[in-house]
Amino acid sequence: MSPTRARLSDEEIADGLKAVPTWHREGDALLRTLQAPDFPTAVRMVVAVADVAEAMDHHPDIDIRWRTLHFALSTHDAGGITVLDLRLAADIDLAIDSVLAGATGTHA
Repeated sequence: MSPTRARLSDEEIADGLKAVPTWHREGDALLRTLQAPDFPTAVRMVVAVADVAEAMDHHPDIDIRWRTLHFALSTHDAGGITVLDLRLAADIDLAIDSVLAGATGTHA
């Protein structure tokens, strides 16, 4: 198994979450919920996250309800949270910030 797909200890997860403060742990997954300003922006966020996930070959669970987005990350073949999940969480944050910057005409 690749080192990025090895399940992390509770301490390693807690340390890793310091770098992605918009995420929290629930059981064997990292979760983030956010509100987009409107439905088209929420869809653009999903597309941006899909592009990042596809490039990493690591795919989150995504739930979209109007302008509320829920993301869940877990490495299923490792049975929990791995370095790959923490990296994807950080990349999702960057993708969302980029979409929001474009929506408001500013840079995050």
